[in-house]
Amino acid sequence: MSSVVVSPLRRVTRLGLILGAAALLAACASLDKDDRGSQPIPVRLVSEMKSKGMKPKDPVFIRIYKQESELEVWKRTASGRYALMKTYPLCRWSGKLGPKMREGDRQAPEGVYMVSPGRMNPRSQFYLSFDLGFPNKLEKALGYSGNALMVHGACSSSGCYAMSDQGIAEIYPVVREAFAGGQTAVQVQALPFRMNAQNLARHAGDPNMPFWENLKEGVDYFDANRQPPSVAYCGRRYAFGLDPELGSGLDPLGACPAGVTDVPVTASIPDMTAISATGPALAYTDGGMHPSFREILRKSGAKRLQALTSERAEVSRPDAALADPYQP
Repeated sequence: MSSVVVSPLRRVTRLGLILGAAALLAACASLDKDDRGSQPIPVRLVSEMKSKGMKPKDPVFIRIYKQESELEVWKRTASGRYALMKTYPLCRWSGKLGPKMREGDRQAPEGVYMVSPGRMNPRSQFYLSFDLGFPNKLEKALGYSGNALMVHGACSSSGCYAMSDQGIAEIYPVVREAFAGGQTAVQVQALPFRMNAQNLARHAGDPNMPFWENLKEGVDYFDANRQPPSVAYCGRRYAFGLDPELGSGLDPLGACPAGVTDVPVTASIPDMTAISATGPALAYTDGGMHPSFREILRKSGAKRLQALTSERAEVSRPDAALADPYQP
């Protein structure tokens, strides 16, 4: 019986190849491993949910306010009604008050959007994100254009709502766990401002007011019922609270059923040239920022704010953020 003798040089060479391959695999694993999208909801936040009668997998509802630069996360409680879980500061949004109409106009959208699981992005260049789904069915019918309008991390916006990495790191898993619990879509109401009497009076002369009054119907429905309204489209407007079976068959440009008032064409599609030239609401250059972030920007500059919010993107147009007349 013969035996094969492996020379020391050959043995070393083979060992080197094995170790080299192992090192390469380890390097690839370290490059590909990215679990930011699967990080759990922070323990502190879970405890706060419990104190409010909420569970991590309960459904959620989101509201965004441009003027106040805030995002609210509401969650269904044991009572079956929704309650406010937490309010988050927006680090940056771009554009002006009013709807987004055209690709490249830097407008953060306003309207009602349904975020499905497929719109979640755990590998976003802005840490984590979810796509609002602009343009929705109504906006498509009206000819609005644009895509990839997100809620994401960092403090940079070109039509998106930027939360800072820390903010989206809480919001993302809350939405993800709601999907895991069986919610099929999260309703997001993106609004120009809190729909109170003071703000409505402040912006009374704005050409967007008919559109905003339509959005307020959805706000009022939720406030009265503490349940997200069903959303349909007809008469160039949103129709809230209709029977879903009836609403699904409506034409966004066609007549609304009895009891739902059509919006005049000139009101539902504001003239952007006229809007940009009217009223203090649109006098600032480009978007806004929450006062908590503005204070850092004012005192310490954009580099410091970037270091505190995200290393992935520079703070977008910091001078414009400081020019927002609706923040102190």
